[in-house]
Amino acid sequence: MTDFTIDPPQTVGLPVVGTEAKFPVRRVYCIGRNYAAHAVEMGHDPDREPPFFFQKNPDNLDPSGEFPYPSETSDVHHEIEMAVALKSGGSNISVDEALDHVYGYAVSLDMTRRDLQGEQKKMGRPWEIGKAFERSAPIGPIHPVESVGHPSEGRVELKVNGELKQEGDLNQMIWKVPEMISYLSRYFELAPGDVILSGTPAGVGPVQKGDEMVAHVGGIGDLTVRVA
Repeated sequence: MTDFTIDPPQTVGLPVVGTEAKFPVRRVYCIGRNYAAHAVEMGHDPDREPPFFFQKNPDNLDPSGEFPYPSETSDVHHEIEMAVALKSGGSNISVDEALDHVYGYAVSLDMTRRDLQGEQKKMGRPWEIGKAFERSAPIGPIHPVESVGHPSEGRVELKVNGELKQEGDLNQMIWKVPEMISYLSRYFELAPGDVILSGTPAGVGPVQKGDEMVAHVGGIGDLTVRVA
């Protein structure tokens, strides 16, 4: 017997360094334009305006190391990000207590159908069609806080076929990790299994089938993803 009319979907589980157990994903929050240089390249003022977030779906996170080039687009962009995985949550979390809720960190990518996102922006519509498509968030294994601490500085870079495309430093984030957690918790009740993608530095650009992307975040490691 089952309490559901159809079989429920499986919980998305991400690999964790040092254990065979998986990290279960509940929600995925993504902050937009969180590095000043990237805000400028996207045509926006880099001043510290209030943060904004959009969401991807849990099953958009993909640890396979392969990114299938998606349909209905001719302009897919890479965006390297540090992912923040939460072990606990709540509402109205203070900045001072925010890091107590972090389980670990990972290297990730926010792949974007830029042409479709641009069309939605012009019409004032949501971005999901450009952001929340299948396997749009390649991600590496999660490194628990016990092994990497809470990285607040460190080189962030992405190479495509060996050529450096994006570079920056975690200390260049406009809104730091504790501030992101605190701000989100004012509008959503955060919970164990939530993942936050923390923004990308300047240099976003297109990829093509056959490309190899190597993403690096200082203190966490590398993520290699092939565009299939």
